[in-house]
Amino acid sequence: MKTVAVIQARIASTRLAAKAMLPLAGKPMIVHVIERALAIKGVCSVILATGISAANDPLEKIAADCGVVLFRGSEDNVLERFYLAVKNRGFDYIIRITGDNPLTDHVSASAALHYACDNKFDHCSVSGIPLGTGIEIVSMSALERAYRESSNPYHFEHVTPYIKEHPGFFSTGKYSPGMENPFPELRLTVDTPEDFDLMGKIYKALYRDRPILLTEVITFLMANPDLVNINSHVEQRPMTHSSNV
Repeated sequence: MKTVAVIQARIASTRLAAKAMLPLAGKPMIVHVIERALAIKGVCSVILATGISAANDPLEKIAADCGVVLFRGSEDNVLERFYLAVKNRGFDYIIRITGDNPLTDHVSASAALHYACDNKFDHCSVSGIPLGTGIEIVSMSALERAYRESSNPYHFEHVTPYIKEHPGFFSTGKYSPGMENPFPELRLTVDTPEDFDLMGKIYKALYRDRPILLTEVITFLMANPDLVNINSHVEQRPMTHSSNV
């Protein structure tokens, strides 16, 4: 199966300005997201999908420097941007990654991709890991149908709601890596200054020019449990709100 990882990212963001470009361990945050996407086993290409606004121009150089494809499309219709980025490229599966997740777990993503291909799922996600570390895997046929038939505004903001809402149309599955997570409410996404503060501490302690393992993060936080409180009060935005990626 030919698989591509698509990273949705824009420079504009409402709660944390230009978060994609904020420095983590000496690199823009989005570079770490790209590095982790490239580390997923089974991925033959990575596309950085951003908006057409000139504000996103810095992402062009980053894509070139990282050796990944850049696609520019709709600022707000993320489903359209996502679909057009992969249309007519011969892909069987697409891994959806968001640019505000610099701890996307490449290990469970690799296993989930194998699981999805073996079972011919139209949609597959990862369960039992912290918010901000998972991915979604979508078949090209399911993405095409979602693009053609979606109608509600939030369908276009978040790419996969139409698929999730129509289980009779699509085969779906969840991959469980069996990970022990002692922090069920842990946020490892970056949407606010508090989120970035926690991420900065994790990267300062653990990053050594290779993708940090999620197991290393959990072990580090178990040894430093007070860090989890840094962003524990942050409310995750509901799906009906813009994702700003």
